Amino acid sequence: MLPQDPYILLSYVNTKLRDEYSSLSDLCDGLDISEAELTEKLAGAGYAYDPAVNQFKPA
Repeated sequence: MLPQDPYILLSYVNTKLRDEYSSLSDLCDGLDISEAELTEKLAGAGYAYDPAVNQFKPA
């Protein structure tokens, strides 16, 4: 179960990307979550995925 609070979700996802997954696609496949839903939820908090650093950063 993913955190519902967008800022806790941001921390959780960025930690997973840093420590366990080489891309957003790999993370979503590994956690069986929708990439579109995840990016939309974090976009609502003002963050966008940056593949160059494999992290969500302020948009």
